Amino acid sequence: MQTSNRILDDLAKVANGAVATLAGIRDEMESMIRQQIERFLADGNLVPRDEFDAMAEVARNARAAQEKLEARVAKLEAALAAQGAPKTAKPRAAVKKPAAKGAKPKP
Repeated sequence: MQTSNRILDDLAKVANGAVATLAGIRDEMESMIRQQIERFLADGNLVPRDEFDAMAEVARNARAAQEKLEARVAKLEAALAAQGAPKTAKPRAAVKKPAAKGAKPKP
């Protein structure tokens, strides 16, 4: 009876070792797959979700500001039209920048 207990103990140790080895292999496979996915995402120029959400919020705020400004411009144009002023302003004359020091003026 003593021998069978030893054999069963040895088999139990081998089985535990095999389970531990398989768990290690599984963890290694998961990390390799994760690295491959991260490399694929990096090569695809994709952004993380939190950065996407932040930029979406910036875009929403910019759109809201644009709509406010459009409404304000429409209101100002209506006020100008009520006063009889033309809708479009005359363009200003272009202002020439001074030449850099030592540069010859163009004829």
